[in-house]
Amino acid sequence: MSLPTPPPASAPDTPAPLPPQAESGWRQARRSPSLSEVYASIRVPAHSASFWRKLMAFWGPGLMVAVGYMDPGNWATDIAGGARYGYTLLSVILISNLFAMLLQHLAAKLGIVTGRDLAQACRDHYSKPVAMVLWVLCEVAIAACDLAEVIGSAIALNLLFGLPLTVGVVLTILDVLVVLYFQNRGFRVIESIVAGLIVVIFGCFLYEIIVSQPDWVALAGGLLPRPEIVTNPAMLYVAIGILGATVMPHNLYLHSSIVQTRAFEQNEAGKRMAIKFSTIDSTVALFLAFFVNAAILVLAAAAFNRNGLFEVADIHDAHKLLAPVLGAGAAGVVFAVALLASGQNSTLTGTLAGQIVMEGFLHIKLKPWLRRLITRLIAVVPAFIVTLLYGEKGTGELLVLSQVILSLQLSFAVVPLVLFTSDRRKMGVFTNRPWVKFTAWTVSGIIIALNGYLLLETFFG
Repeated sequence: MSLPTPPPASAPDTPAPLPPQAESGWRQARRSPSLSEVYASIRVPAHSASFWRKLMAFWGPGLMVAVGYMDPGNWATDIAGGARYGYTLLSVILISNLFAMLLQHLAAKLGIVTGRDLAQACRDHYSKPVAMVLWVLCEVAIAACDLAEVIGSAIALNLLFGLPLTVGVVLTILDVLVVLYFQNRGFRVIESIVAGLIVVIFGCFLYEIIVSQPDWVALAGGLLPRPEIVTNPAMLYVAIGILGATVMPHNLYLHSSIVQTRAFEQNEAGKRMAIKFSTIDSTVALFLAFFVNAAILVLAAAAFNRNGLFEVADIHDAHKLLAPVLGAGAAGVVFAVALLASGQNSTLTGTLAGQIVMEGFLHIKLKPWLRRLITRLIAVVPAFIVTLLYGEKGTGELLVLSQVILSLQLSFAVVPLVLFTSDRRKMGVFTNRPWVKFTAWTVSGIIIALNGYLLLETFFG
C-alpha cells in the first residue's frame, strides 16, 4: 500500500492556514496576509538547530515593539513625573512594563496562531460598524503617537542645530521616504536600524544616570507602589499618561503583524516554537525599554526634583537645565542626541503600524508611500499649528496630552486582544490558560478603571 502524499509546504507569500478548530471562529472571507510585501520573508532554522540560532532568527520584532515604549511621548510624561514627584512614579513604569510584557505576548500569539493581525481579527469578528469605530479610535491613537514623534524630532533638531520648531516639524515629513527606502531593502534592514538606534539611546541614558548620581535608596523605594498615586488627582493624571505612553495600543497591532515575517512551520510544533522565541524576544526588549523609561524619570528626579525644580515638564527646559544642574557640559547634547534617535526610531514603527491598521480594518491597500504620507500629515498639521501659535510651551503640553489620549484608547485594543486569545474556537490548543486569562482580564480591568477615574476627575472633579 502506497503512503499518502504529504501536502505541499505553504509558500512564503501566502497566508498561514488557520488551525481546523479555529476555522469556525473566523469569517471565511479570505484574506491577504498582513504586510504581504514582507510576509514570511525571514527564514528560521529547523527544530534541531541550537537555542541561540533559533533565538537570533526570531530576534527583532521585540525591539521594534520596544521602540514605542521609549518614544518622545514617554519623555514628556517621565520628565514631568520625575520633576514633580521624585522617584514615586517609578512603580508605575515598572507595572506598566509588566502589563506590556503580557499584552505583547498575547499579540504575538494571536498573529502566530491565526495568521491574522489584531486589526484583521477585529474586522473578521465584529460587525462593520463596530469595526469602523475601532478603526477610527486606533487611527486617533496612532495620530497621537505620531504627534509625539513629530514634536520630539522637531525639538531634537532645534536643540542640536538651532532649527525653528516649525521647520523641524515640516522636515519630519521626509521620514516617510526613509522608511519606504529601507523597507524595500528587506525587513531585517529595518530591524537592524532600530537596534542600532536603541543602542544609541541606551548608551546616552547610561551616561546621564552616571553623571546625575541619583539617590539609590530612594530609587529602590520608588519601585514599590504608593496609595497617593491613586488618591492624588494631579499625580494620577501623570501616572495614567505614563501608562498610556508605556503600553502603546498601536504596538499590539504592530506586534501581531510583524511576528508573521518569520517563515516558521505552519503546524503545532512550529507555532509553539515561534510563540516561545517571540515572547523571549519581546520580553528582553521591553526590559531595555524599562531601563530607558526609568532612566528618564530618575534623571528628572535627580537633576530637578532634588534641586527644587518641580515644574520642569518641558523637554526644552530639561535640556537647558541639565548641564548647569549636573555640572556636565555634554549632558544636554547627549540628551538631545537620544531624543533624536528616539523620534526617528518611533517613525519607523509608527508608520508601519498605520499601514497595518488601515489595511486590516478597511481591506484597502494603498501604496506604502501614500499611506505613510497620510499618517504623517495627520500628525504634522496639528503639530505645526501648535508650534506656530504657542511655541515651546504648547508643544510640551501637547506631548503629555497625546499620551493621555493613547491611554484612553488602550482599552479598545486590549479587550479584543484578550477576548480573541481566550476563545478556543479561534485559538484551539493555544487558547490562554486559566491563569493567563485571569491575569489578562485583571490588567484590562485596571486599565479601564484608571481611565474611567481620569475622565471623572477631568470633567467632574
